[in-house]
Amino acid sequence: MTAKQKVLDPAMRGEIERFFAEEIPFNRYLGLRLVSLERGVARVLLPFKPELVGDPMRPALHGGVIAAALDTVGGAAVFSELAVGDRVSTVDIRVDYLRPGRLEDLYAEATIKRVGNRMGVTAIRAFHESDPEQSVAEAMAVYNIRRVQDR
Repeated sequence: MTAKQKVLDPAMRGEIERFFAEEIPFNRYLGLRLVSLERGVARVLLPFKPELVGDPMRPALHGGVIAAALDTVGGAAVFSELAVGDRVSTVDIRVDYLRPGRLEDLYAEATIKRVGNRMGVTAIRAFHESDPEQSVAEAMAVYNIRRVQDR
């Protein structure tokens, strides 16, 4: 793949950013923000807020919140390889929680492993900016792709 092919079409970038910010109420509720997007790679920021704590004794972020960030960024990475109007839905996600999520902002980054006509596969990791080499969680996810020309 050439450097030119790695650049995400501006129309598609705008559509993905709009969709994730405006069309998914859960993203708004969590405060998830798409902070980086190129073809095949996406990064989201999950700003910390006290409502996201799942274990007040430890304390730690809720695992479901971490999984939501992983799933969201995986979908964004798959979308980055598609055309405007194509749709993506999660088929499967397997999350490995490696350490507690600290009470601070969390990033999740997804990289495409493969995108075909009907399925996309991503490798995803969540980490804190204060320690980006230490993954809080890692995931593999599979997404169904519904192409606009097939509808």
